[in-house]
Amino acid sequence: MKHADYFHPALRIIHWTMAAAIMAMLFIGVGMVASVSSLHSLLVSIHKPLGVMILLLVVVRLWLRFTTVKPALPASLPAWQKGIAHLSHWALYFMMLAQPLVGWAMLSAAGYPVSLGGSIVLPPIAPVSNDAFAVLRPLHTWLALALFITVMLHLTAALFHGLILRDGVFSSMAGRGKRPEAP
Repeated sequence: MKHADYFHPALRIIHWTMAAAIMAMLFIGVGMVASVSSLHSLLVSIHKPLGVMILLLVVVRLWLRFTTVKPALPASLPAWQKGIAHLSHWALYFMMLAQPLVGWAMLSAAGYPVSLGGSIVLPPIAPVSNDAFAVLRPLHTWLALALFITVMLHLTAALFHGLILRDGVFSSMAGRGKRPEAP
């Protein structure tokens, strides 16, 4: 199987765009539930379209992930670390897909529209149901917490590879620097 030195430029752009959007989304979400001020409606008006954008980007990102050549992890990494790296990436993809879908279903179950601004309103994806809302609301919160923890672990691993190991893992997504030669 052929490997590249760097991820495809479109994949790198989507990665960094999503990184910023997800971090913003997590903090906006905390601000929404912690605020009863006039900022609440502004935060909600940002949160919904940003969630839809993340959902669309993760679909494009998955398509690119399966259709472009990717860099291999360094041969020097033990098999268990490679396994954790792959598992954590799939966990991130799962949560990046699930979180906006659960949010959309939660709003649908509550009878609230998902408005993207102006007259653009998405159709509900779940019937109005207090019981469903009672399950989806805490699920949305727990998924956000799990996503935040996983993103922080991902960031920690990326910085470890970029600053300590300097093995090319970080530069393959940053798109700069030179990957070390394979032994």
